[in-house]
Amino acid sequence: MSQIIFGYAFALFTAFTVIIGDMAIKWAADGGHAVTSNYVLLGVALYGGSAVLWFFAMHHITLAQAGVAYSMLTLIALAVLGAVYFGETLAFREYAGIGCALLSMVLMTRLS
Repeated sequence: MSQIIFGYAFALFTAFTVIIGDMAIKWAADGGHAVTSNYVLLGVALYGGSAVLWFFAMHHITLAQAGVAYSMLTLIALAVLGAVYFGETLAFREYAGIGCALLSMVLMTRLS
């Protein structure tokens, strides 16, 4: 059971790291910053760091479990951040996609 907890924790940390990197790059893109700006460089550095966390996630859970957990977490967080911080609207299909992501997480979790 601790393997699963560690695996999902690393997937969660990977997702949060990438989300912060995505936010930095979004701020750069919306702010008209150059691709060599500090925002973009921060995003790239965070993406690189997330690869290390991803390695540890896959060490504890299957690739499919890690992929679903990561995808679900980033999907939900980026949808919420897009709506809250960038004024993006969420339509029914986004809500349906979030529901499907949550269902896939339940289906992919192995407790043995």
